[in-house]
Amino acid sequence: MDPILAAAALSAVLGAVIAFVFFKSYILKQRSNVQAISEPELHPDPKKTSKPQHVPKKYHSKPHSHASDKDQSKRHHPLDLNTLKGHADSVTGMCFSSDGRNLATACADGVVRVFKLDDASSKSFKFLRINVPLGGHAVAVAFADDSSSIVVASQTLTGCSLYMYGEENPKKGSTDSNQQSKLPLPQVKWEHHKIHDKQAILTLTGATASYGTGDGSTIIASCSEGTDILLWHGRTGKVLGHVDTNQLKNTMATISPNGRFLAAAAFTADVKIWEIVYAKDGSVKESAVTWLCFSPNSEQIITTSKDGSIRVWNINVRYHLSEDPKTLKVFPIPLHDPSGSALHYDRLSLSPDGKILAATRGPTLQWLCLETGKVLDTAEKAHDGDITWITWSPKTMPLGNEQVVILATASVDKKVKMWAAPSVTS
Repeated sequence: MDPILAAAALSAVLGAVIAFVFFKSYILKQRSNVQAISEPELHPDPKKTSKPQHVPKKYHSKPHSHASDKDQSKRHHPLDLNTLKGHADSVTGMCFSSDGRNLATACADGVVRVFKLDDASSKSFKFLRINVPLGGHAVAVAFADDSSSIVVASQTLTGCSLYMYGEENPKKGSTDSNQQSKLPLPQVKWEHHKIHDKQAILTLTGATASYGTGDGSTIIASCSEGTDILLWHGRTGKVLGHVDTNQLKNTMATISPNGRFLAAAAFTADVKIWEIVYAKDGSVKESAVTWLCFSPNSEQIITTSKDGSIRVWNINVRYHLSEDPKTLKVFPIPLHDPSGSALHYDRLSLSPDGKILAATRGPTLQWLCLETGKVLDTAEKAHDGDITWITWSPKTMPLGNEQVVILATASVDKKVKMWAAPSVTS
């Protein structure tokens, strides 16, 4: 029996050892599984975290993308189409050519850029670079008779100058195909200095003189920060007229699309309108007007005032019979400060079809229906700084396979943005 007991005892011991070994192996395996599950939470897999970063790149491959990855994340508004970049300082002014295919910008870095807009969805845009003379910086631009000639206002310590740049005259017999493929180099056609003494130019606008006896040439209006406004012949640089608003200081001035009217807003409560052909002065009194714009048919003016209102005026009246412009509509400005007080707009621009009024205050951009005054859309932070200028393209331009009307905005954030127009619903 002793050998049998000894064998049984030995078997029991061996069984216990084997069971212990298997149990230990099981415990180690379970601990390894627990670590494998918990480790990704403590130390994330870089491949997994980097995966979401690749998602925006798919969107950047779309034709409408022109901004950087950083800017793409900021394009939160559905009407934001594209951004014209490359400005080294605040963009102070801009203007579309009559065909809507060129956009000129004035920048505080001393450079005027004329962008070629073949398609609003392009990833990049060719542009013509014009350096203003040393010591000055461009404050405003306006196209002259065509898209190849542009008038630039330059500010220096001694005053403002006007330069008209045009295409360089081609050399006789030159058939260089490489030269023809390049954008034409600018050449100064005429220039005037200290045109408003030492005062700065606030606005520079142009229009085609197509009304009445107008010969179809471009008229340029330069508005100083004082009380004077000068009218220039775009092609020759000849001074056509001088106007004194007698209103302490000017805010802005503009010419109607057909070249018939000159209108000015100033520090006082008057909007002054001159009929260029007949040299008749009319006034409409309201709270201080901060900006105004003409309708496409040149028969109406839209004003924004410090009293928090937008007014639409009929200016197609018989000035020779001393008739005054008539108020057609009055809308409240849909902006208020924290205390509930009405605010005023800084800039206005009416769409080519006369239906949508674009308006800005600081970095905020709004689209309003001119018929009802209803807000169609709002971009509260359209730019990273105050908006300095807004303008509509006079004609539609390609956006992929579509034709759209573009609103361009410039800002102190060194950017020019292009926006689609919202739909106007009843």
